[in-house]
Amino acid sequence: MGGPRIYLASASPRRAELLAQIGVAFQVRPVSVDETPRRREEAAEYVLRLAQEKARVAWSALEEHERRPVLAADTTVALDGEIFGKPDDRASARAMLLRLSGCTHEVHTAIALVHAGGAGSRISSSRVTFRAISGEEIDWYWGTGEPADKAGAYAIQGRGAIFVSHLAGSYSGVVGLPLLETWELLAALPGPIAVGMQS
Repeated sequence: MGGPRIYLASASPRRAELLAQIGVAFQVRPVSVDETPRRREEAAEYVLRLAQEKARVAWSALEEHERRPVLAADTTVALDGEIFGKPDDRASARAMLLRLSGCTHEVHTAIALVHAGGAGSRISSSRVTFRAISGEEIDWYWGTGEPADKAGAYAIQGRGAIFVSHLAGSYSGVVGLPLLETWELLAALPGPIAVGMQS
């Protein structure tokens, strides 16, 4: 298969699975940045800033001889202008899910690509509607361990799918890596994008 085509600046197994799904050869190189939202920062602006920062940090950490394109992403949930990150604990997860219960919220995922020839970014915004959720269901869901490291305290690709009554937008974007936008960014790179493609 050859070496990695790009670096993925994320430790998320969901993003790795999605990138592998479209046949891109990659190596995981996660980075850590301050994810505190700025005052009055809109959710879409927030995820775009974080994705771009993660890509730049990962690119800067590479030695000259190992430099390949770096892809980074960030996802957030927003309701009525409020950004919902990952829950700190059971109480914050419960509060988030109770707020999302019976409502339509937005999920924004931004991706950023940095390479020797420059940089680019895209953003995917979707609308997700939850049915009404009972407190007992939330307690059960927290007990599965799934909500602990997810923006908005749920995973649409996991057990959290039972709460979703409607999705308008990109399923892969809600999971954490919008594949259409990712492919568009990677398509601008020279050479084949996916394993097995001819240049």
